[in-house]
Amino acid sequence: MGWIQKLESPLRNAGVLLVALFVVAIVHRSVLSHAELSHFRLRQTGFAAEPQRVVTNTGTPNFALWSEQRIRGYQESLAIRLAPAVAILRIANIKLEVPILEGTDSLSLNEGVGHVAGTANLGEDGNFAVAGHRDGFFRGLKDVSLGDAVEVAGLDEIETYIVDRIIVVDPTDVSVLQPRTRTSLTMITCYPFHYIGSAPKRYIVQASIIDPVPAILPARTELGLRALSVGSASVGR
Repeated sequence: MGWIQKLESPLRNAGVLLVALFVVAIVHRSVLSHAELSHFRLRQTGFAAEPQRVVTNTGTPNFALWSEQRIRGYQESLAIRLAPAVAILRIANIKLEVPILEGTDSLSLNEGVGHVAGTANLGEDGNFAVAGHRDGFFRGLKDVSLGDAVEVAGLDEIETYIVDRIIVVDPTDVSVLQPRTRTSLTMITCYPFHYIGSAPKRYIVQASIIDPVPAILPARTELGLRALSVGSASVGR
């Protein structure tokens, strides 16, 4: 029993340290996403003036369901200046508000979600596809239902979509990126959500647009772009 008592104090201290590191990582990641959202909103306000970095204000992400790896990645991305966001994605039913960046490299997907290269751009007819990590910002996609509303706020207008299709496909199935009969939004993440390792499937949530409305711009903001693909290794984690 003596050796157990000797281990008790070091183990308790190690536990406290791990909890502290976890909290620091969560706060750090939250700051980055919040800053990008604030940036986007500032850019919106000054849309008519010369381009500037978008100010996005999505608030603090809910890290309760995030993996430690994803929180750590978010933390690391805070120190790196990325291209400005292209828009803000909002899904009220799962309390999600996240910047959309151009591309699906690991840094972009740590800071927000990424526009899939080769799909329609925001405001164009076609299929605007975005991807995110299943253990990060897109964890909540598992709770999205048919009929849910999804908003994509750009610099000068807000597009609203209604979820009308939820499917699971192989990573090589790029048919979900093809244009649909109506202008659409396709959200992609890996599946199963709690799979350990590189997930074997992709979870697809598709939504069709309803009439867009002009954005109410409070203060100048700026957007940016990145790129991604359904079978991307960075999305597959």
